[in-house]
Amino acid sequence: MAFLDPTAIARLESMQLRARTIVEGALSGMHRATLHGSSIEFAQHKEYAAGDEIRHLDWKAYGKLDRYYIKQYEQESELSSYLVVDATGSMDYRGDGISKLSYAAYLAGALAYVLIRQRDKVGLVVYGGVEKSGVPRVRYIPPRARATHLHDLLAVLEDLERDGAGGDTDLETALRQVAEYARGRRSQIIVLSDLLDRSDGLGVLTRLRARRHDVALFHLLDPHELELPFAGLTVFESLEQPDNRMLVDPGSVRREYRRQLRAFVDGARETCVNGGVEYRQVRTDRPFEETVLDFLTQRVGAAGDLPEATWNS
Repeated sequence: MAFLDPTAIARLESMQLRARTIVEGALSGMHRATLHGSSIEFAQHKEYAAGDEIRHLDWKAYGKLDRYYIKQYEQESELSSYLVVDATGSMDYRGDGISKLSYAAYLAGALAYVLIRQRDKVGLVVYGGVEKSGVPRVRYIPPRARATHLHDLLAVLEDLERDGAGGDTDLETALRQVAEYARGRRSQIIVLSDLLDRSDGLGVLTRLRARRHDVALFHLLDPHELELPFAGLTVFESLEQPDNRMLVDPGSVRREYRRQLRAFVDGARETCVNGGVEYRQVRTDRPFEETVLDFLTQRVGAAGDLPEATWNS
């Protein structure tokens, strides 16, 4: 199956088209599947009456009682999903492809597309920067399931991708707010971040999982961050603190840099796995369709079909 390069997706005209293209690419290799989301539980029996669904007849009860009974079901409350997007300064980094922020925005748009088509409620949390008052900036769109809500979410993500990242609000602050939003309701929380802050964001993630929330982390890193491919004296500038610059010969630090980066990634993965959080390291040169397909395949259930790949609203 051929997947589009992320830069090809970036050239599409709108976030709606990007999200749809990514989802169609991911679903093209799948057959019967569904995301774990809202589910149905058996509640009680009732005697059959004209017009009842014959497919819900309980034949075991008929064999014992010689009367027709219908299994009644009750719908569990819909699962609310929160897409948490890191828009801090470091997410603006791009090597030879698109920025980590763009990758996060397109991926969040595709996930919102699938979840809302699945009739799950989807909310969006974007963190990065500070308000004029000095309070950390966390933008929040409450979870809703209607199709028009998808357009609202995609519009915010499109603006985010266009305006770029900024500031250094930490993941811990954002997740503590998500914990308040999700209080008392089991929710799905999907984080898209490079984790390049000094907060205890991973600790909050594992505590959210301990409260029975379904938690997943997409750890986004640019290939240049993973490999440090630069040659000759290079000026490195902090995207979150522009005045912080350093002149370095990459060749002299490459081995130690890669060692420390591996330790950082392995530590994040270990913390997540030990805490029951689904961890996915994602390079920003990886096709979106592969990333989404892996995520959906992991969460296949047996209740029905994923939405059709084509959907107009």
